[in-house]
Amino acid sequence: MFDTLSDRLTNVFDRLRGRGALSEQDVRDAMREVRVALLEADVALPVARQFIERVTERAIGQEVVRSVTPGQQVIKIVNDELIDMLGGEDSDGEATPLNLAVTPPAVIMMVGLQGSGKTTSTAKIAKLLKEKEGKKAMMASLDVNRPAAQEQLAVLGEQADVATLPIVPGQQPVDIAKRALNAAKLQNIDVLLLDTAGRLHVDEALMAEMKAVAGAADPAEVLLVVDALTGQDAVNVAQSFTDEVPLTGVVLTRMDGDARGGAALSMRAVTGKPIKFAGTGEKLDAIERFHPARVADRILGMGDVVSLVEKAAETIKAEDAEELAKKMMAGKFDMNDLRKQLQQMQNMGGLGMLAGMMPGMKKAKAAMANADMDDKVLLHMDAIIGSMTKKERAHPQLLNAKRKKRVAAGSGTSVQEVNKILKMHQEMGRAMKQIKKMGGLKGLAAMFGGGGMPGMGGGGAPGGMPGLPGGGAGGLPPDLQNLLNKK
Repeated sequence: MFDTLSDRLTNVFDRLRGRGALSEQDVRDAMREVRVALLEADVALPVARQFIERVTERAIGQEVVRSVTPGQQVIKIVNDELIDMLGGEDSDGEATPLNLAVTPPAVIMMVGLQGSGKTTSTAKIAKLLKEKEGKKAMMASLDVNRPAAQEQLAVLGEQADVATLPIVPGQQPVDIAKRALNAAKLQNIDVLLLDTAGRLHVDEALMAEMKAVAGAADPAEVLLVVDALTGQDAVNVAQSFTDEVPLTGVVLTRMDGDARGGAALSMRAVTGKPIKFAGTGEKLDAIERFHPARVADRILGMGDVVSLVEKAAETIKAEDAEELAKKMMAGKFDMNDLRKQLQQMQNMGGLGMLAGMMPGMKKAKAAMANADMDDKVLLHMDAIIGSMTKKERAHPQLLNAKRKKRVAAGSGTSVQEVNKILKMHQEMGRAMKQIKKMGGLKGLAAMFGGGGMPGMGGGGAPGGMPGLPGGGAGGLPPDLQNLLNKK
């Protein structure tokens, strides 16, 4: 979502980094470009103006002028102000938790316009609370206007393994809310999520219904669901709801889309309410808590290693990791192991997602895009390995010219692509042997602690893996990393 804005800001800051000293005019010229970048990203004009004023005021002060690395200081100031813009001064850059410390059931009321993703977001949040926080959740649809809206939530409830309130035809929203509350109390439910009706636009009837339901259910949280792809209009919708309903937070859907990001950057400043969740895909587990600091780091091209590690922890099974570690120590690595690695990359969001989360990988991500490398590459590789026999996967050296033709035909690829994946396997195998020579995993950890591994880029990114763009993907500059660590 933030790719265009991130590229623009990266270009501005690259020029600042290259200077030994910055004058006040240098800073003002850079901030003018940042302002244009924000406005092009569809950030609300008042928000962009206030942001630039705050950054400029700090950047032309003594902390930058007297700094040994003024360019890095400006980047740190922009980073700090981005975090404040996205989460508020009191957020510390962390996700704002839901207020569930009330007498059960804690009621979460979902509001928003029709088509914003309200029903799906309700199921996603219920699933997240059930699986990650151990809450007993129930969902109830109060949408009696949209055809099959209640049936849709019931289907999503089955998929997410979350209880839903039985449908009573003809019952009105306030009565459904009261029935849901009673059912939740009887079943010892921890969290009750109410999926309210939406409209195509904000009107009096919609607001009257929202207020009536809120009066009957006494919600602990009122979450406004907004589609990030609607851009600046999403901010206007949020402002309209803020004026009428006691909102406690915002859920931004379709954050994985190609919108310019202005809605996310403006939402906190315009509504005064924190963004609590971000929808990142169609699947029911494609939702994450919104961390302002992590999003700010992504925008500035610093990656999001914490989220990457969390995704890895959720995706990679401990027993698989241990088995791979043993094979690494033994210097063994067959095509089955390579296939597991490719599948894990897919489960973690694919090449683009991983590159976007790794510090210093902006150039690598751009190189991948220019080379028409997308997640289809992973699917092709998986198909190639799947077309091999069990014996060939265990012993890739058996693949002669005749076998390669058969594998290529079976996977719908070419012999050249089969050769590429075999070369990748060979190089990864050599890397495993190198790790063994360096003292195994402990030696590897020491290498990373000491500044990188031979044959890899400065930031630990593969420097010559077949099918992947090589080199030039260093991590954060040490002085900037030190500055950020001091925050």
